[in-house]
Amino acid sequence: MAFLSLNNLSKTFAGLPAVRDISLSVERGEFISLLGPSGCGKTTTLQMIAGLVDPSAGSIILDGSDITKTPPNRRGLGIVFQTYALFPHMTALENVAFGLEMRGVAKVERIERARAALKQVKLEQFAARFPKDMSGGQRQRVALARALVIEPPLLLLDEPLSNLDAKLREDMRIELRLLQQDLGVTTILVTHDQEEALSMSDRVVVMQQGDIAQIATPLELYERPTNGFVSDFVGKTNLLSAIVSGPQTVDVGGETVLVRNHDLTTGTPVTLSIRPEKFRMTANAPGHQVRVEAAIFLGASWLYRVSGSLGDLFVTQPNTGEAGYAQGDIAWLDWPATAMSIFAETA
Repeated sequence: MAFLSLNNLSKTFAGLPAVRDISLSVERGEFISLLGPSGCGKTTTLQMIAGLVDPSAGSIILDGSDITKTPPNRRGLGIVFQTYALFPHMTALENVAFGLEMRGVAKVERIERARAALKQVKLEQFAARFPKDMSGGQRQRVALARALVIEPPLLLLDEPLSNLDAKLREDMRIELRLLQQDLGVTTILVTHDQEEALSMSDRVVVMQQGDIAQIATPLELYERPTNGFVSDFVGKTNLLSAIVSGPQTVDVGGETVLVRNHDLTTGTPVTLSIRPEKFRMTANAPGHQVRVEAAIFLGASWLYRVSGSLGDLFVTQPNTGEAGYAQGDIAWLDWPATAMSIFAETA
């Protein structure tokens, strides 16, 4: 039996559906990310789990108990908001201990547990500091310690890293994931950041217009998207319109392109997807001839925009320490057929 089950969950606001009949099973100790663009329903889903929003239909089962109608304060969940919601007049230690105080935990025990929680997030030396005297990353960790100190069965994270600068955000992803694995707490993260979801999660739930578009491991999601929306939203990709011409071939503007095996009938309009890094780019034939329209150096790699018989494409190649292609250069592209995803739809 799943530790957390969302069963046919829906939410409508003023007649407009925000979440449409979704079902999701989460195992104990899993780290799940709800990923999608603004308005996809991910935050509403998290709020329904937290008890902050009542579902219009469906049920929420946590560890065998139906909590659909349980008030938020009786669910015992740990929540970290985007703004952290720390009390400015309280020290870090007092902020962390607050939830324990509200639960009637004796002072000596709550201080001891609050100090232990701060130590878990590597902030024990900041116990006496007020939020205004801490950096964004430190405030984020205090909020995390406050959520964890109550030993919640479920940890909910509402875009907690979005207010941090890029380098700190990257560091905190690693710290948060390691802490979650160490504690074994079941965690659900809401994010619009694809890298955040891919780097931290056991599984990712991609949402689109209130529906679940795909549920998969990060690797499966990136390498085997099931539709054009997921392929385009998760990471960077090139999308091409084509017509099926055989069991392993499609026609793109009059040119035959190899794709992975499929069961689509000849003549079916499809969308192809290939990641920029899947191309092999060489200075000589064979391959598909292209012209380099732009070359951008990114440090670890080169990003090229090229044009040819397949249309305009983005190509990523590793930095080998030598000069890359320049604007106006002619090159040839090749790729393994398995790198080309095919969808019977228009992206």
